[in-house]
Order: sequence, then C-alpha cells, then structure tokens
Amino acid sequence: MESTLRILDAVSKSYPPGSKEEAAVQLAAVSLLYLRRLKKLDGFLEYHREFSDSSAHVSIAKEFGTQADADMWLASGEAVDGALVRIDGRGFQVIQLPKGLKFLRTPLPDALGPPAPK
Repeated sequence: MESTLRILDAVSKSYPPGSKEEAAVQLAAVSLLYLRRLKKLDGFLEYHREFSDSSAHVSIAKEFGTQADADMWLASGEAVDGALVRIDGRGFQVIQLPKGLKFLRTPLPDALGPPAPK
C-alpha cells in the first residue's frame, strides 16, 4: 500500500493545487488511509482482487462507440446506479448523484490485466 500512496502523491503533484483532479487523487489516498485506520483495508484488498480477477463474471450493461450515444442512454431512464458500461473502449460505472445519474471512469476487470497470483 505504501507504494500506491507514493504513486498517488506523485500523481496529485502533476495537477494544479486546488484543482478537481488533485482533489480526486487526494480523496483516493485518504480513502485508503481511512480503510487502514478502520482495519478494513484487508477486506477492501480482497474485494479489489476479486474485482480484478478476470475469471470473475462482471456483466457490462452496455457498450457505446461514442460518448454522445452513452449520454443519450443515460438520459433515457434505462440506466441504473452501479451499471458498468464501456464507452469508446473505456470503462465507466453509472453513479447516482443528487442531480442525477452520471458516468464515473472505472477500470473494468478485463482492462486490469491478468489476475494476481493467489
């Protein structure tokens, strides 16, 4: 985990202080520290291994060639919170925010490479 935190720190420095990007990277780092403090990091790492295991069945709700097509689907009312989609080859998850559904960039298991040895 220490190497992950060092990487997140380095990445956050590539964005201007106070930017949304820097804040997002910092949130990821603080989230890991929080899980460690609550002694829930092992459970999270197990979840990550399961998520990354390409043999695990993860259903992709839809695939779109363009962001415009994906946005139309999101606005259609068919999308549900938590759905995984692929847009122009990249993974996203539908998330419910106070102002409606949005896409959150999410690596899909098949994009993470081979599973870690057990």
